[in-house]
Amino acid sequence: MADRATTTAATTEVERPGPAGATPPPVPLRRNLRFQALWAGQASATLGMVIGDTAFPLLVLALTGSSTTAGAFGAVQMAATLLLGVHGGVVADRANRRRVLIAADTARLLALASVPAALAFGPPNLAHLLLVAAVIGATIAYGGPVRLLALRSVVPPEQLSQALAQDEARMSGASLAGPPLAGFLFGLGHAVPFLGAALASLLAVTAAVAVRFPSPHEAGAPGERAGDSALAGFRVLASSPLLRTALAVLLVINLAGASLLLPVMVLLREHGTGSTGIGLALAGEAVGALAGTVLVARLHRLAGPGVLLLVVAWSAVPVPLAPLLPGGAPTVFAALFVFGAGVPTLRVVLDLLVFRQVPDALRGRVIAATMTLLTAGMPAGSFVTGLLLDRSSPATVLIGLSALLAAALLAATAGRTLRRATWPVTDSAESADCAEPAESAESAESADRQG
Repeated sequence: MADRATTTAATTEVERPGPAGATPPPVPLRRNLRFQALWAGQASATLGMVIGDTAFPLLVLALTGSSTTAGAFGAVQMAATLLLGVHGGVVADRANRRRVLIAADTARLLALASVPAALAFGPPNLAHLLLVAAVIGATIAYGGPVRLLALRSVVPPEQLSQALAQDEARMSGASLAGPPLAGFLFGLGHAVPFLGAALASLLAVTAAVAVRFPSPHEAGAPGERAGDSALAGFRVLASSPLLRTALAVLLVINLAGASLLLPVMVLLREHGTGSTGIGLALAGEAVGALAGTVLVARLHRLAGPGVLLLVVAWSAVPVPLAPLLPGGAPTVFAALFVFGAGVPTLRVVLDLLVFRQVPDALRGRVIAATMTLLTAGMPAGSFVTGLLLDRSSPATVLIGLSALLAAALLAATAGRTLRRATWPVTDSAESADCAEPAESAESAESADRQG
């Protein structure tokens, strides 16, 4: 990670020397030009991807009228992300990260721009659209870990939690604004949302070209690597009880979220809620996450990272029951808002309990392994929920989902691993803040050398 001198050197302010031996305070994030430029580029990339995620199924529906075919786009995109995710972590640890980010953003730009180009000559071929889905999924696999690592490298360690909270606001804002914006642009013309998504990707490429940030080999000896195995990230996670437990809780939350969407939509529709009302109700989590970014520092002062993780996880347990209560869509919005307010805290806790506990030369593989594990079960959750809805009522599915979520969290809550977890003594990303994860990283490196 770039040290504080490197970070502040990229800003326009010249720091005045303080007393002898005193460390000058870091430049505020709002005046850290590298962070702000990188953040703006990543916000553009995220908004473009969300617009595309909404516009592509709309286009396929307009061309084929088949919901199954429309769903194939998302399935291909997610499959490409999962299949290439592990290799994306390896590339993030071994290659020039800035070049990887530029390549990923450029590939996504070209893939998105190919759609309006094809539309100019007539209806696009379905195979072409699925190829675009695969390319976008690949850019997520290779660009995703690098984006997290790039953000870490342009801010001082003591400002990282604040930077992550602001980055979470980017994700929530894109999730909130992207779908309605895509629908509006699609109404103007089938090619318009893809032109908008391509423009957003162009802004992301511009930011990646403009902002320089380091790679692991630039800080150490030439060719120095922390292990040679693509699975080193999984070994780090598997060898630490703290990391295993934290990721198990996050996996349960992701599975519940993926399983929740369909039965909530079906039940609200059965109660007479229109499409607009359903969309507004489901926006509660994104609105809550935006509001929750201002609570991160305050919540961190109230409890340790493991306790906070459990509290936010338990706040998800009553969410599936909200559609069964009086009030309909507003009640669902309120329940999702309360849970969403804890999501930025989850992001920072994940960083503290997992990503900050491993050397930078292994961090890309650990991030990729974490994202792969957290994402892999989501399609299965959606599929199983669909099967259950064919055999039972939405109310039964939602009650069962809440009960299963509570049962899954009981073991983690009863154990001492998370409840005893404490905040690191220092926020330095280059130091081993926790004995267990540090030992895990060393074990992974040793296993890689032996293999």
